[in-house]
Amino acid sequence: MIASPSAAPLSADLELALRLADAADAQSLPRFDSADLEISTKADRSHVTDADLATERAIRALLAEERPGDGIFGEEYGAEGDTHRQWIIDPIDGTANFLRGVPLWGTMISLAIDGIPQVGVVSMPALGRRWWASTGSGAWTATDAGPRRLSTSQVDSLDDASVSFQSIGQWADVGRSAQLLRLADRVWRDRAYGDVYAYMLLAEGRLEMVAEFDVKEYDIAAAVSIVREAGGRFTAFDGAETISARSTLATNGILHDAFLDLLRD
Repeated sequence: MIASPSAAPLSADLELALRLADAADAQSLPRFDSADLEISTKADRSHVTDADLATERAIRALLAEERPGDGIFGEEYGAEGDTHRQWIIDPIDGTANFLRGVPLWGTMISLAIDGIPQVGVVSMPALGRRWWASTGSGAWTATDAGPRRLSTSQVDSLDDASVSFQSIGQWADVGRSAQLLRLADRVWRDRAYGDVYAYMLLAEGRLEMVAEFDVKEYDIAAAVSIVREAGGRFTAFDGAETISARSTLATNGILHDAFLDLLRD
């Protein structure tokens, strides 16, 4: 891992990321559960809506004004520009939920510096929820009483752990069904909360583990900053410190090694 930048430069980036989330919400929320939502299928057979496209365009337009020298990597329009400072964007994480009228979807905005997420914002406007973090400044969520600092749980036993495995199909597709059953048999509670919401539950101390496969950088980068700043640990499934391995194992930190041991082939 590289040394973290000081908090002062990141404060301006975090402020911008929050404004990017405002711009995203203004595009996505009015289109949620809309009768005339336009839906198409991408080459990988995943869905994309007119809201996904409009939301990413709005984020890119504001970044072009505010940070013209930075790079961008978005799910819908790809990568361009510098990779030293790169904004990693998922305009609507949980598109399948979005198009079915399920409110568990959100915009993920991250600034990665030399490949390490340093700023993260997750906005779930259909729930009226938002979370944010920057390196060295903690992880936070908005409440009616003002910002509340997040902290992962202090659960230190697998017997007491609650986990989100995201999708049975994901584990089966990578030949890890046996590990999923082993996990379910070992922990207190297993559920598939799905998509970015599960990582925010982890950061809030409501879960002890989230694991997922077939993920791209934009699926997880914003969550990395928030989980880590809340006190958790976020690696690939094999323990590697990267967001490019197409798998994730995020935990409360205390149980990370225990989960790695449990899920080892």
